[in-house]
Amino acid sequence: MAMRLLAPWRRFTDPLFLGMERIPDDRPLLFVGNHTLLGVLDAPLMVAELYEQKRIFLRSLGDHAHFKVPVWRELLARFGTVDGTRENCARLMEDGEAILVFPGGGREVAKRKGEKYQLLWKERLGFARMALRHGATIVPFAAVGAEDVYDVVLDADDIMASPLGTILKKLDVREDVIMPLVRGAVGPFPRRERFYFSFRAPVPTRGLGHENDVAAGKLRDHVRTEVEAGIAELLAVQAEDPRRRGRPRV
Repeated sequence: MAMRLLAPWRRFTDPLFLGMERIPDDRPLLFVGNHTLLGVLDAPLMVAELYEQKRIFLRSLGDHAHFKVPVWRELLARFGTVDGTRENCARLMEDGEAILVFPGGGREVAKRKGEKYQLLWKERLGFARMALRHGATIVPFAAVGAEDVYDVVLDADDIMASPLGTILKKLDVREDVIMPLVRGAVGPFPRRERFYFSFRAPVPTRGLGHENDVAAGKLRDHVRTEVEAGIAELLAVQAEDPRRRGRPRV
């Protein structure tokens, strides 16, 4: 069902995947990468490709906010997403699953103006701690394309500064997950842009040290550097790609 739903979007975005041969057969695997604007434009394409090419069924760790929304939470669960708690992550790792995590969380999805393809991980250590605790192999990855489909017209800062912001504050809405107002080719219709994904060299965590702030910090920084290098690589590929936009592909 997922493949049927994705088929038109795959044709529209013509995704290019680099480095699939780097993905190891180790388990558990922890795929760690950059979350792009709006969050749902590119991740499903990567999940589908990994299943088709490598028979890897990614279990996504979702923001807690998703699981407060009826119907939407059931849809996410049907496609393998779980509430991103440490307990759920630990259980998946103990079962030898392949897990998808975006350390930037909801804030990286709800990008502000001028934050295109930036990592907004703060100083979080959660994914690195869990990988060290369970000896998971990390697969850093990068994604480019989704943030060229839309422009941010109003971001969360603009919204919170408006009269609507007063209402949202009274409702105690999380500011970090307020989605921006975006514009595509014509209104809400997206521009035709090719999507690009890069899988970097895997990072085994067995033997890297105990689960402490020093070891976790070094691991996080190494993975962050790899993801940023992947983004830079893909932007260079995108700039030279004659198939980047729709007309040449058609």
